[in-house]
Amino acid sequence: MRGTKLVLSLVVLSLIVLFRAPSHAQTNPASTGIIPDDRAIDWSQGGVVGGIPNRTTICATLNPGATHTDINDALAACSNGVVFLSAGTYNLAGGITFSGNSNVTLRGAGPDQTILKFAGDDPCGGLRANVCIHGRSMAWWGNLPSSNIQDWTAGYAKGATEITLASTDGLAVDTVLVLDQLDDAADTGGVYVACGSGVSFDACPPTRPGRSQQQHVRVTAINGTRVTISPGLYMPNWRASQQPQAWWWGDSSVTAEMSGVEDLTLDHTDSTGTSGIAFHNAYNCWVKNVQSVNANRNHVWFYQAARIEVRDSYFYGTKSAASMTYGVESFMTSDALAVNNIFQHVSVPLLTGPGVGSVYAYNFMTDMSYLSSGFMLATISGSHDAGTGMNLFEGNQGNQFGMDTTHGTGNLATVFRNYLTGTEPDKTSNTVSVYLMAFNRRVNIVGNVLGTAGYHTIYEDSQASSGTPGSPDTSIYLLGYSATGEQQPLGYDPLVVSSLLRWGNHDYATNQTRWDPAEIPADSAVPATQTLPASLFLSARPGWWGAMPWPAIGPDVTGGQDPSGYAYDIPARVCYDTSPKNPDGTLVFNATSCYGTTP
Repeated sequence: MRGTKLVLSLVVLSLIVLFRAPSHAQTNPASTGIIPDDRAIDWSQGGVVGGIPNRTTICATLNPGATHTDINDALAACSNGVVFLSAGTYNLAGGITFSGNSNVTLRGAGPDQTILKFAGDDPCGGLRANVCIHGRSMAWWGNLPSSNIQDWTAGYAKGATEITLASTDGLAVDTVLVLDQLDDAADTGGVYVACGSGVSFDACPPTRPGRSQQQHVRVTAINGTRVTISPGLYMPNWRASQQPQAWWWGDSSVTAEMSGVEDLTLDHTDSTGTSGIAFHNAYNCWVKNVQSVNANRNHVWFYQAARIEVRDSYFYGTKSAASMTYGVESFMTSDALAVNNIFQHVSVPLLTGPGVGSVYAYNFMTDMSYLSSGFMLATISGSHDAGTGMNLFEGNQGNQFGMDTTHGTGNLATVFRNYLTGTEPDKTSNTVSVYLMAFNRRVNIVGNVLGTAGYHTIYEDSQASSGTPGSPDTSIYLLGYSATGEQQPLGYDPLVVSSLLRWGNHDYATNQTRWDPAEIPADSAVPATQTLPASLFLSARPGWWGAMPWPAIGPDVTGGQDPSGYAYDIPARVCYDTSPKNPDGTLVFNATSCYGTTP
């Protein structure tokens, strides 16, 4: 079982160009001279390659009274077009499935117009989703034929775009490969990928046994046993000693691609399904301008899927407000993008499982309910399983960023220009802005605004700071412990602190911005600049941002809504504050009303 154990004056929005993917940079914005190259990647290519298409061909128009079977039949018959659900409420006895079909958009008239109420779900290969986007192949790591697994014999350097396999028989151009390698048998002292006794509280993540680290890539050329891939390798620790391999669930014809759900509401209140929208064996797919209400385990699930984009959407509530209730959950993914979303009353809005190279940016999170109003501040979970690395968390506005040790170690997250208050009304436990539990290493925390004035009084609780575990609730940072309290069941990890890169963060415990060379790891050069880029994945202010201050958060910002003026409300926060509310507290949501429309 996977579960989480650990634990603003209004700005009037100008009309904003929305529904285009962020303008991707021609050069790598992460090449800043602040974060060393071995701790960062080019995050500008996350999400759907080329952006989400605005399809205009209507394959079918359905009206209220249509059943889930009618919708599924229309999706199965559509090619490179739209199945349009006109305004009204659809009461669906079963789940919606794309049946392995690609190049299809399921579109409503707007989330305040088209409402789908589910009383059943689709099996979705065991994921049990109310909306299932999956490939024609439902193969997964546990049922692969041996011919779909090959030893990876050469080409391990970070950034490499050519690898060598023992054999390329049965492999075709455009196939999505999953690269993995054995976990570390012992602590390497650096990037450490492991799960099990001594490094985790719970069962190891259900990936290929003992192979937590992985990356999804696409085959672009095959020359004998040499395979050209895109993107290049992200992690710096691929090596022959860990017996790396490549595997695939089938060629491009069995992968769900370029399909998405947009402009409607999904009400999961009466469904017993596990997931709201699940992506499996999928690539280049999306969720856009969707309202999702009262999901079970998660609102959106990336499971053995890559380049999934979730944007401009609103997620409200979970059924249990406890362990295993998430907003966007990733598990075995790469290059995902979750941007400009609102999460309300969701226990853990963003949960990062095994995967690399994803971007979680400009999301607003509020009222993150967990079990009871007073217990535990829920979080952006930057690592909940072994195998996470090189993921970017940028510009989010919420309460906390955390990396736990529930299912193993974590590495190389970058936290940039977020406003993390470390508090929420009525929360009394785990109220820190950043916690990094034991074995979460080589993290970059740059340009953030952290804490709440008058509440946080301690800068850092760690053994390096002579902190007192068990009294962390007014700290900005809680670092290196394997639990709060005096008992440390997995021990204390000093490498969490010594490998942590901090630069240009403003905190409300000391009320200062720190540019401290002592907070740069010994193996990294002290940055020669205090000038921060506006973004690590966008080359310029995106069109959907409009005229609001850009960047919105950081020590170089002035006039913001926080006490020191370093943080403006991001567009998702302004949308939340200015949208009408229903009697039950949910928003009357439509991203078009908040942000404008495509001209």
